[in-house]
Amino acid sequence: MTDTERQDLGLFTDLYQLTMLDAYLQEGMHDDAVFTLFVRRLPEERKFLLAAGLDPLLETIENLSFSDEDLNYLKEQNFSQKLIDYLRDFQFTGQVRALPEGTVFFENEPLVEVKASLPQAQLIETLVMNQLHLQTLLASKGARVARSAQECPVLDFGARRVHGIDAGIKGSRALYLSGIAATSNMLAGRTYDLPVAGTMAHSYIQAHDCEYDAFKNFTNAFPETVLLVDT
Repeated sequence: MTDTERQDLGLFTDLYQLTMLDAYLQEGMHDDAVFTLFVRRLPEERKFLLAAGLDPLLETIENLSFSDEDLNYLKEQNFSQKLIDYLRDFQFTGQVRALPEGTVFFENEPLVEVKASLPQAQLIETLVMNQLHLQTLLASKGARVARSAQECPVLDFGARRVHGIDAGIKGSRALYLSGIAATSNMLAGRTYDLPVAGTMAHSYIQAHDCEYDAFKNFTNAFPETVLLVDT
């Protein structure tokens, strides 16, 4: 289970989701609502997107809960007791309809549809957008790169530059889903059973007296490997 699949992420939402939820409860508004996530427009040079992030999202929603610390914090923020009581035993009971991961989709086409009581649907809106946005973005980019490479395998070395640990783990998953052959991210490999691959760093070569010694010693340790020739 990665960081965003833990059970204490109830507060991963925007303040206004909770203020609206509190108001709904005080008004007795519990009817079902439907929230739809879609992309309005694509850039001129990008004609399609690739859906990704659904499985991690569903697991996160299934485990969503509020700890005593969360509820005490909300009390300090002057939310009503009605909201505190509602969230104490919160469990999502709505329905999620979505495109399967790896599905190509286009602008103005629904990516996911949430049908639930209005308070529940409102509460998870931030989480839904957060989990699907970056993973779909990376999968869509990965699909274009893999398609351009044709039969040549492409590797993901993005962990050191992606925005955060959880994004790095799920980003590697999304890229693999899009056709990228393997990842250098070991935690992503273990978490999602992805193929892992790597090369060597310039620092290894610089740690030796000469490039030849570095290559010789490295291939002695790892005969089937890739060597960097641009140090």
